[in-house]
Amino acid sequence: MSDTATTATPSRTSFAWRGLFLRLHFYAGVLVGPFVLIAALTGVLYALTPQLESWVYSDQLRVPVSSQQLPLSAQIDAALATSPQGSLVAVRPAPEPGATTRVLFSEKGLGESERRAVFVDPGTGRVTGDLVVYGSSGSLPLRMTLSQLHRNLLLGEPGRLYSELAASWLWIVALGGLVLWITRPRKSKRARTHGLIGVWVLAGALFLSATGLTWSAYAGENVASLRETLGWTTPSLKMPGSGGGDHGEHGEHTSSGSGHRDIDTVLWAARTSGIDAKPVEISLPTTPDGAWKVAEIDRSWPTQVDAVAIQDGAVVSSVSFADYPIAAKLSRWGIDAHMGVLFGWPNQLLLLLIGGGLVTLVLLGYRMWWKRRPTSGFGRPTPRGQWRKVPPAALVGLGLGTLVVGWFVPLLGISLVAFLVIDLLLGRRAKTA
Repeated sequence: MSDTATTATPSRTSFAWRGLFLRLHFYAGVLVGPFVLIAALTGVLYALTPQLESWVYSDQLRVPVSSQQLPLSAQIDAALATSPQGSLVAVRPAPEPGATTRVLFSEKGLGESERRAVFVDPGTGRVTGDLVVYGSSGSLPLRMTLSQLHRNLLLGEPGRLYSELAASWLWIVALGGLVLWITRPRKSKRARTHGLIGVWVLAGALFLSATGLTWSAYAGENVASLRETLGWTTPSLKMPGSGGGDHGEHGEHTSSGSGHRDIDTVLWAARTSGIDAKPVEISLPTTPDGAWKVAEIDRSWPTQVDAVAIQDGAVVSSVSFADYPIAAKLSRWGIDAHMGVLFGWPNQLLLLLIGGGLVTLVLLGYRMWWKRRPTSGFGRPTPRGQWRKVPPAALVGLGLGTLVVGWFVPLLGISLVAFLVIDLLLGRRAKTA
């Protein structure tokens, strides 16, 4: 870009807004930067886990390819022979030759969404090991640990505040940086590099912020309420004999193990009804007269998450991804892309580039702040009073918009109030110094 373009005088309106955006960008960058940095680093680590998981747990996941395969009921018998402590709840048949079958048990002492998986060679019935798995993705311990590190720093529910705070501010910092880039005068080389990287990762940062908020504790509840109000929720599979609602992921099962004899018939009925994806999970009935649930669990593209309820060998209800509302489809795709599984390794590579860009942005931002900091004090933000330069009508609109967004994204609103308090205290300190 030419010098003429970089030194062009911005319009009066752009210049009026610029000071306000500079001040907000400064405080958000300095105070929220560490949270964004940690979220980006842990997210990059998580994106690399599928290949690491396959390597670390190869003894449990891979077996010699066999020309014959035992019935699922026999594979379950092999898992039950290891005398697991919990109750049989579900089975994930081997999705391809050379892979093992997962026989899943609920077990006291496990955390939310955790189950015990016994891995069985479908050709010989040999048990290759058992591990705790997590969630609908079936994450093994390595990926589960990195997922929780990214989500809550291994601190449990209180630790989720860090990731929600990062997601709440990331889109503000990204869009504010875009405004500053567009209205920029001549800058130092470091500032140009910082801004250029910000422009390149802008779309990815906005995507990660939006999808991250859907999982958050407080903003996530508001997102769920909005989706329900607008009819954008994911359809539920009706399960006869279990209260008429969705089967749920890890409901309490009454089966002690003897109820699995019909599982081969159940899988055949599901396959003939159109459940054709290789990776599926078969959940046992939650009550003696309840139905089985067979659900596709392939999160790659094209998405295959159809599900059927089977009772007495017949399909009694079904849910097809093709019938999802568009908002539910976008939510499914957004979550899977955020996790790096939607498009396989290209998805992982893209997340690696976005995460690396965010890490670089934060580090460059702190370097610029360190170079420009005064010998004492917090830092050198844009002078106070920038809001007075903004046209009154626009300022009122900004205030109303901030109230709405602050209510919908609570941690953003609370932390913004905290920034204003810090700013006022620093201002008073400067006046009395």
